[in-house]
Amino acid sequence: MWTVLLILLVAWVVLSIVGFAFEGLLWLAIIGIVLFVGTLIFGILRQRAKRPGA
Repeated sequence: MWTVLLILLVAWVVLSIVGFAFEGLLWLAIIGIVLFVGTLIFGILRQRAKRPGA
């Protein structure tokens, strides 16, 4: 599961960098940042849910 999340996080970072590199693709950077944060939060919440003491 963490492998998939890590691949998604890297993909979102790449999208953000491409979006910031080209002025016309600023929307792509914003989407990349939103997806990065969403994926990170999803991974953290999923990990906490699996812990027996949580």
